[in-house]
Amino acid sequence: MMIFRALTQFALAASLLFFALAAGAAEVIRFGYLELADDPRYDERKAFFRTLSRPLGAPFAGAEVALRESRFVGQAIGVSFELVRARGADARALVAELDKLHAEGVRHFLIDAPGKVVAEVAAATRGRELLLFNVSAPDDALRQAQCQAHLYHTIPNHSMQTDALAQFLVAKKWRKVLLLQGPRDDDRLIGSAFENSARRLGLKIVDKKDFVLGNDPRQRELGNVGLLTAGDDHDVVFVADSDGEFARSVPYDTVRPRPVVGAEGLVAEAWHWAWSRHGAPQLVSRFDKQAGRHMGSADWAAWVAVKAVVEAVVRTGNAPFDKRVAYLGGEEITIDGFKGNRLYFRDWDRQLRQPLLLATHNAVIERAPIQGFLHQTNNLDTLGFDRRDSRCKP
Repeated sequence: MMIFRALTQFALAASLLFFALAAGAAEVIRFGYLELADDPRYDERKAFFRTLSRPLGAPFAGAEVALRESRFVGQAIGVSFELVRARGADARALVAELDKLHAEGVRHFLIDAPGKVVAEVAAATRGRELLLFNVSAPDDALRQAQCQAHLYHTIPNHSMQTDALAQFLVAKKWRKVLLLQGPRDDDRLIGSAFENSARRLGLKIVDKKDFVLGNDPRQRELGNVGLLTAGDDHDVVFVADSDGEFARSVPYDTVRPRPVVGAEGLVAEAWHWAWSRHGAPQLVSRFDKQAGRHMGSADWAAWVAVKAVVEAVVRTGNAPFDKRVAYLGGEEITIDGFKGNRLYFRDWDRQLRQPLLLATHNAVIERAPIQGFLHQTNNLDTLGFDRRDSRCKP
């Protein structure tokens, strides 16, 4: 008995030594995480009202969760994964940080920055052996005129979001829409995306009115929800408000009892903490434990960007960079985003195909594409820019 126990202990010690040596010899694949030093989108002074159109926090925690989940799968092929966080004041500073990491062998970068910064970084790194994953900029232009072959998008763009909401409105037969649009450039981008969605799906925008949030008495009528929603009858109010501070005052303050969509009321997002199918509660629980808050769309986008690269590394047996890129951008890859569909990237603009969750503050109401909205090859391509709509020429 003592001999058996000694042999068992020896075998256990040998196994531990083997795994320790294997871990020590494992190749390390590092992810760079690029972000602005003082990103106004995460300003704590504006976070107190937590509107549906604003992120719940910086999405770095999403990448951390994905990295933790990938530890064991990496061991199977002798690979470990690391995450390096780098900040810069502007696009030029982020490119400088990228250059340093690239010189150290980093080839995969998540970038968390506004659209203009993402566009500058992507243009400055064109033609280099690296991949950028946009995890928080929904600008349509990044998938159209400003697209780059090495710039992938895991966050949905404005047109995907407005298409999802437009499908919902058509399904509900709420076809007459009042569009309220804010003064910011991002507000106009959202409003334009919805107008395109409405035109394609047969919705009628009965009126389009600009709003201004402020205390100037000369512009009182531009900030009064009652005055803005009076006039022509409509079935629903769409609010294009990238900041969200005005939008939160619209529900229950309209002249007529009308649903509100867009920035408040009902939103179209990549992720919502109340999604309860396809293993989502387990992911939500892991993220809550890591970040101490609910998981939002940008968090999910950072998480799935890391998971996509890990999937490519594992399935190709950690092949050279060019072969991993080919697999990552091909149709054979299967990315599980816990939303019920096989996810993979469009080859024309590098946008991740994905369903969107139509949600209120505390519930997911529907998942888009809505049943009945069909596409000749993939129903997920009813959201956003189809191949025939694409102006991407990287």
